[in-house]
Amino acid sequence: MAQVDRVLSYMQSRGSIQPLEAWRELGIYRLSAVIYDLRKDGYAIKTKRMEVVNRFGESAHIAQYSLDNQNAA
Repeated sequence: MAQVDRVLSYMQSRGSIQPLEAWRELGIYRLSAVIYDLRKDGYAIKTKRMEVVNRFGESAHIAQYSLDNQNAA
């Protein structure tokens, strides 16, 4: 199964995906590149920017991706 297929299936079943989930669950290190390919293929994907705290107690920003069901390909 291709990376785009794994990410698409994951988002369809779980609603959204974040980079750490992609790495741990799917073995995908560059989630943003896969999201780029999905968008290029016509999938409408929403990006939500989130602020989280890392293991050192520092603020960090991540992206959470989900399918935009209103404008799905």
